Amino acid sequence: MSLRPSTPRRMLPALALTCLTAPALALTLALPAHAATPTASTASTVSVARADASFPTWGTRWVVHATSDINSPSVGMINQNSAGQDRITADYQVDTGRRVCEGSACSTFMAHITAPVTGFLTVVAVDIPEDRLPGVPVQNEPPGGGSQTGSRQRTLERAATWLTANGGRPVPYSQSAYWRDGYRQDCSGYASMALGLPTPGTNTVGLTNRNITRPISMGELQPGDLVIDAIGNSNTRHVVIFERWTDDAHTSYLAYEQRGGPGTTHRTLTYGLNAGSEYRAHRPVQYGD
Repeated sequence: MSLRPSTPRRMLPALALTCLTAPALALTLALPAHAATPTASTASTVSVARADASFPTWGTRWVVHATSDINSPSVGMINQNSAGQDRITADYQVDTGRRVCEGSACSTFMAHITAPVTGFLTVVAVDIPEDRLPGVPVQNEPPGGGSQTGSRQRTLERAATWLTANGGRPVPYSQSAYWRDGYRQDCSGYASMALGLPTPGTNTVGLTNRNITRPISMGELQPGDLVIDAIGNSNTRHVVIFERWTDDAHTSYLAYEQRGGPGTTHRTLTYGLNAGSEYRAHRPVQYGD
């Protein structure tokens, strides 16, 4: 990779990635090491208006997290295929007080980025000589802090991103391909992405695991819940993300869906509402209700 004296962070080694050996296995990423002892914030943290700014990046396979906690679930990655492949757009940053280092570069700041993936990225991944983003507001975590990972609204916001992520078009369906955020492009990979689960996502049966969801009645469905058919094989199992009922009688509902042919869709469905249906309603435990 080319070197520039004004950007010493380019001198640092690229991050390593453990090889993915099968689609069902979790993707293991090497993250920047934490300091043994958290470092106190050196900059005052205030709530200010957000402002967008664009920055270059360095290295490969930097994880973008669901919250400003470096241990929170992955929502994707940048520079997935090559060093400096992506530029990031940040609207604010958070001083976490926890130092992240890679080589000689360290920072306690996590930037909230809106492109190419929405989430939190350590400032160490940005190709600048500073330990914080210049000109980007520093503010407190949004209300709820880390619980934003498990908010219903956040799930629906993530689900909507795939409707236009493919150059303004839906992400195409595939049981073997992975989208640039690291998630598998089938229905369960899509639902995993919307929930902020680790890449590349679990399968449909895995989404019914009690550590991820719990069964509820169809009448209890609320925004962000899942409707799952976990019976049969990979060609018959399916999952959709419930948004809202279309009428008071609960005869149909709007949902986000990743399916063969059109890819990501947002449409009216009746899965699980007819007698004898194999679809069941499930509530992600991360919502806490």
